[in-house]
Amino acid sequence: MVHGEVWTLKELFTYPNEYIYWSIQIVMYPFMTGLVAGAFVLSSLYHVFGIKQLKDMARFALVFSFALLFTAPMPIVLHLQFPHRGFNIFMTPHFTSAIAAFGIVFSAYGAIVASELWFIYRKHFTEIALPLKAKQDKTLFEWFKYLVFCALTLGVYDISEESLKRDEKAIKILAGLGIPVACFLHGYAGFIFGSVKANALWMTPLMPVIFIMSAVVSGIALCMLTYIVTMEIKKFLASRKKTTYTHLQTREEIGGVEINVIRMTAKYLLLFLIFAISLELLDLIFRGYTAVKSWDVLRSVIYGKDFTNIFILQYTIGNLIPFILFVMPGLTIRRAVIAVILVMFGVFMMRWNVVIGGQAFSLTFAGYMHYHLPIIPHDWETFKEGFGGALSIFIMPFVLFWIFAKIFPVFDYKESY
Repeated sequence: MVHGEVWTLKELFTYPNEYIYWSIQIVMYPFMTGLVAGAFVLSSLYHVFGIKQLKDMARFALVFSFALLFTAPMPIVLHLQFPHRGFNIFMTPHFTSAIAAFGIVFSAYGAIVASELWFIYRKHFTEIALPLKAKQDKTLFEWFKYLVFCALTLGVYDISEESLKRDEKAIKILAGLGIPVACFLHGYAGFIFGSVKANALWMTPLMPVIFIMSAVVSGIALCMLTYIVTMEIKKFLASRKKTTYTHLQTREEIGGVEINVIRMTAKYLLLFLIFAISLELLDLIFRGYTAVKSWDVLRSVIYGKDFTNIFILQYTIGNLIPFILFVMPGLTIRRAVIAVILVMFGVFMMRWNVVIGGQAFSLTFAGYMHYHLPIIPHDWETFKEGFGGALSIFIMPFVLFWIFAKIFPVFDYKESY
């Protein structure tokens, strides 16, 4: 059976070899890479621009961005018919291929994030490793912990004030360098779509910029949601008195810090949301005004076949409603949770409408194709290209974040600067 035949339904006149080849995993690919870029931009608001109110959120977002980084290429790996060849883009760089450029940018971005994390937590690694090194009778777990943190120090145990000041300078340089690299990491996905001349919906020079802006929006929204969930867990544990905190003793104090951080972060989310909505509407108006040859079929898709997906699910539920929730005075945690979930849903629908909607019309301009997401898989193909595969990709960064948080403490950690 031809790849894509299982989930494609055709209407009117289409070519025999036309199917929706790019399925849910290609929707998840720009969505996950966007989360990576957005989380890093949020962390850089403190490290580069010195917005001290975002200090706790910046550390949280950087660790989360590192966890998301490992998940970003996984949708492509699952989608490929020969995933073992995917490693070639990292080993054989090709400067005239947009796909091959991903290997270069991804490797560079990974090195920047890992280096920035090392400089931020180098003091923490040293403070854990040195007491364990001095201890004589170590348990098996302590030996393992000692070897891990000694390796993370890279042999650098100097935590003098002068050394820590050099670390601070390095962090600012890496964070500043990482912003354009993070934007390029996700902007190239929009570049790939925007450069496809054969597809009228994708071919627009605004596509990379739209992808970048919506990426920042989704990344900030996911960091806010994860931060709220973890802080609510801390409040629950504090109320049950199952754990003690160095700086935050009561449930009320934890809640006070939480709402202050969320309200400050929401202001920047709202700013980027306005930019993202404006660019998407500008692109839509421009298409209607120029009305090129393919506009008739595009109009039938945008205002007909995909009207619900675009104007109801994306613009109304995913953009307009969260915008109203954020601009209303007195933002609460409950309202913030609803708003960020809707924002992420709106960005996901934007990716869906670009990837799936761009394949909805036939190249004959006289037929349509409909994508039916496989919910219950009956083989490996329908699992990885269906709901199960997409859900697995979305859960993966949360598992990695839980593991990384054991090494990089995101709460109750006093930085050296």
